[in-house]
Amino acid sequence: MSATIDLPEPATRFRPTVPPPLKEPLGLFAFLRAARKNPITTWMDAHFKLPVVAAEGAMGRITLVSDPALVRYVLIENAENYRKDDLQRRVLAPGLGNGLLSAEGDEWRLQRRTLAPIFNARTVQGFSDAMNAAGARLGRRLARRAGKQVDVALEMTRVTLDVLERTIFTQGLPGDPDALGRAITRFLEAVGPIDPLDVFGVPDFVPRIGRLRARPAGRFFAEVVDELIARRRALMAQDEAPRDLLTLLLAAQDPETGTGLSDLAVKANIVTFIAAGHETTANSLTWTLYCLSQDPAAQARIEAEIDAAGPGDFSVERLPYTRAVIEEAMRLFPPVPFLSRQAVRDDRFGRIKVPRGSLVMVAPWVLHRHQLLWDDPEAFVPERFLPENRDSIARFTYLPFGAGPRVCIGQSFSVQEAVILLAHIVRAVRFHLPEDHPPVTPLHRVTLRPEHGLRMEAEGRG
Repeated sequence: MSATIDLPEPATRFRPTVPPPLKEPLGLFAFLRAARKNPITTWMDAHFKLPVVAAEGAMGRITLVSDPALVRYVLIENAENYRKDDLQRRVLAPGLGNGLLSAEGDEWRLQRRTLAPIFNARTVQGFSDAMNAAGARLGRRLARRAGKQVDVALEMTRVTLDVLERTIFTQGLPGDPDALGRAITRFLEAVGPIDPLDVFGVPDFVPRIGRLRARPAGRFFAEVVDELIARRRALMAQDEAPRDLLTLLLAAQDPETGTGLSDLAVKANIVTFIAAGHETTANSLTWTLYCLSQDPAAQARIEAEIDAAGPGDFSVERLPYTRAVIEEAMRLFPPVPFLSRQAVRDDRFGRIKVPRGSLVMVAPWVLHRHQLLWDDPEAFVPERFLPENRDSIARFTYLPFGAGPRVCIGQSFSVQEAVILLAHIVRAVRFHLPEDHPPVTPLHRVTLRPEHGLRMEAEGRG
């Protein structure tokens, strides 16, 4: 089932160090400790070798699906039977509200219909100038840091917030953007650890430590969003509002009914755009720069492509290898490591029963490293995603943005943003990992980030 393409020799490939799969299942308390500390450490060796694994555990019966046909079945063909599970909603809804990430049923369908036109291809393409401007600004800032160490994760947070300001909130974000970035990080770190109270279905009125810690960030989000909306509605009333994503969101109407979103839905989706949208792109760029720093051949090839593009702005269509580098980094370090669904009715995957109410998971962290689906799955090989090789990658084996009705609505925005920003970074500097840097290992906190950050030495290329 795995794709066969002309890949580099094995000895030349970079293989990031990641938590090894478990050989034996953990006991209840050991599992809860590991899941709270870093959920990706709980996957078993069998998960990376078998198409379907069903087992009873701390969270009841869980069926992990890695067979592409079954992934399609769960996420598309029978999606109505697999809703977002209660655990995800408990984790995300208190901070992100009932936006696209959390809503279900008719409310989700209304929001999806209303918001989809905002992210059409023409609108996203129209933001390339703003993304190039943010990338050029970052390139100049990094060039000035040549010969010094740079907090790469922090810089990627800053530049993706800069893109948000130029595309969604073109009149600026209230207050200090760095403060907003820190609040996003604190929120995800607080709600990210799996709480045993949620695992065992303890009622929501019982306090959770993570939610208590996330409250200050949640209040900060609410204040920022309320001010953004008030300022923009005032401009819209005077017909002076810029035509950015915020204006489009506030003016959006359901194409079937002509009604707009409720104030609560507007607020929830603005918070989602800020928190989830920027965080995933920032982490993807961080992991990409780490992989490039460890692979001299890939670094040389991407530099050659960027140099050949010449001065000025970048176009995604002219940077196939740059895009392939980002897509391969997202394969190894998917922005969202797992998707979980809850069966509405009894179902069956061949001989495997799926009881009503049980969890069904599709885990990009596992799927992207599955031994049945990929050649040398642990290796960083951008060539997999070059145009001439893409047809060998089977559909539903690569899901950095999910799939089906709930596929990430900002997928094209995020890819375009990441390619353009990476091109400006590569034009300006080359990064090296210091010898004294702590191990660069992935930490699952809703998204996937380096556990100890990423401190790199910048070498100027100007």
